[in-house]
Amino acid sequence: MANTNESVVSEFVLLGLAKSWELQLFFFAIFSLVYVTSVLGNIMIIVIISSDSHLNSPMYFLLSNLSFIDICQSNFATPKMLLDFFVEHKTISFEGCMAQIFLLHSFVGSEMMLLVAMAYDRFIAICKPLHYSTIMNRRLCIIFVFISWSVGILHSASHLAFTVDLPFCGPNEVDSFFCDLPLVIELACMDTYEMEIMTLTNSGLISLGCFLALIISYTIILITVRRRSSSSSSKALSTLTAHITVVILFFGPCIYFYIWPFSRFSVDKFLSVFYTVCTPLLNPIIYSLRNEDVKSAMRKLRNYHVNSWKN
Repeated sequence: MANTNESVVSEFVLLGLAKSWELQLFFFAIFSLVYVTSVLGNIMIIVIISSDSHLNSPMYFLLSNLSFIDICQSNFATPKMLLDFFVEHKTISFEGCMAQIFLLHSFVGSEMMLLVAMAYDRFIAICKPLHYSTIMNRRLCIIFVFISWSVGILHSASHLAFTVDLPFCGPNEVDSFFCDLPLVIELACMDTYEMEIMTLTNSGLISLGCFLALIISYTIILITVRRRSSSSSSKALSTLTAHITVVILFFGPCIYFYIWPFSRFSVDKFLSVFYTVCTPLLNPIIYSLRNEDVKSAMRKLRNYHVNSWKN
């Protein structure tokens, strides 16, 4: 395989979302709002969980870490996309492109594993409630977070180890607003079939494995909840609905991309926007609207600050 020294491409051209100036202004306004709301919303969740002693539980510890990952995911490409709406020639350096690939797959891989950890937490809480405090201690939660980040980084590094050494010697236009791995691989000056299969296998295995683990966990949990009385299961169902909604909206585009990773359709670019820009917004919206504990903690924090200002 060729060395990077043989690559003559020093930068990539990002074609972006649209060529029309009016459309770019429209997208800038919409995605700026989504970006700011997403970052502030996830910061709010972390602050609320950290400041409220009633949310000092494994589920909310994992949720705050999920919000941290979403803040990271919001910042790997979106700020550059927003700036590029005002730039005619949108470029990114070779190093910047490799960094985007590494960061995206690190964050996505970590989030997948963390969603599995959150499903395990709900499984223990609902199916083995008497053993919950013994099993789901802070040490195990920290181990879950460590494993999530480790798997995400290793998953990403395995992609980058092969991509960074590909010979890029000709075309350098990426038909997206960020360096999407399949689109970058297609620009290499060599037969990339084996590389494409390796990418599909690597990403597909972790995605499918996590998704199946989540489906099995939530199926068992829902069966257990249905057997209980309606009064005791209403809160559990509310929490589960939030978790399952996040899982479906997160894994939907992800599975789509890994089923047809190298066959591009016109809808793909906008699914990429949803996946990278809008997904980090899901957690603060879903958990703040569906979770009574979070809503109660928000009201207490708001009342505390209102009273402080009055005094």
